[in-house]
Amino acid sequence: MTLHHPHHDHDHAHGYGHGHAPSVSSTNERVVLTGFVLTAGFMLVEVVGGVLSGSLALIADAGHMLTDAAALLLAWVGFRIGRRASDARRTFGYMRFEVLAGLINALTLFALVAWIVFEAIRRLRAPGEVLAGPMLAVAVVGLAVNVVVFWILHRGDQSHVNIKGATLHVLGDLLGSVAAIVAALVIHFTGWMAIDPILSVLVCLLILRSAWALLRGSFHILMEGTPPDVDIAVLRRHLLDAVPGVAAVDHVHVWSITSGRVLATLELVLVEGAEPAHVVPAVKRALAERFAIQHSTVEVVHAPPDDCALAAVPRQGAGHAHDVHDHHPHASGPSPHDTGR
Repeated sequence: MTLHHPHHDHDHAHGYGHGHAPSVSSTNERVVLTGFVLTAGFMLVEVVGGVLSGSLALIADAGHMLTDAAALLLAWVGFRIGRRASDARRTFGYMRFEVLAGLINALTLFALVAWIVFEAIRRLRAPGEVLAGPMLAVAVVGLAVNVVVFWILHRGDQSHVNIKGATLHVLGDLLGSVAAIVAALVIHFTGWMAIDPILSVLVCLLILRSAWALLRGSFHILMEGTPPDVDIAVLRRHLLDAVPGVAAVDHVHVWSITSGRVLATLELVLVEGAEPAHVVPAVKRALAERFAIQHSTVEVVHAPPDDCALAAVPRQGAGHAHDVHDHHPHASGPSPHDTGR
């Protein structure tokens, strides 16, 4: 059985159990709450305008604004819950709730697209009368409101999956307002009623593309996938080249709790005579500076395992004390699933 060095180090200096930094979290909360108030308020106006004018484009946009309002409210709740402190059952707190909110946002976009397409097909088969004047007036006001909300959301953290999801919702609304304006003008000057459902479907195609990107990003985080800007092979090679005393890097796992919160666990084999007390902090600094990994767990072992799916990349000429590695039940490093998440 391979012996493990007792130096098993965790980095908790960045407060992962307490959500995002207060300034960023407060800004995100403020922008999504402001966006919710504006979106929900105008959504009621647009519903009335869509019903009175008979415009599917306005009704579709109002339906989209309803999901926007729900998405913004859910995002705000996600930020509030995400700041709750960690406990014995949830050692990283509630930050992952924010990713769940982003996933729900994406799914609501898919449901909305399905409804609009269904209604558009029905309208194309049996076109109805659309009042261009009221439709145009409501669409112009809606465009102004959506531009304001879009600008407000851009003051938040655009790298965050929750802010990104809310922004995509509002962007879809903005495009919906533009489509409604175009449809109103075409109907006013030509009387061609089919333009209303046709433009609604075109807007849906744009929304669908954004929804897929949001769904894929949220699902990747929930599946504990490696962040897209982290290459495991590059990470290994960087540690071998940049940190003196590292002979091999093994069992590398990198994942995210939520957007911008990247964690890593790994095992090191040191060159003979290297001091773990010096090498481990240097590895942590390299991970933070080169890959923005601010929370890492590093374990020093005497020999790399020969059965790991992610095989070690040894330093040239490095010797190992043992050829066989068996995990001791109390000494092995934690996996991402040992965190109680």
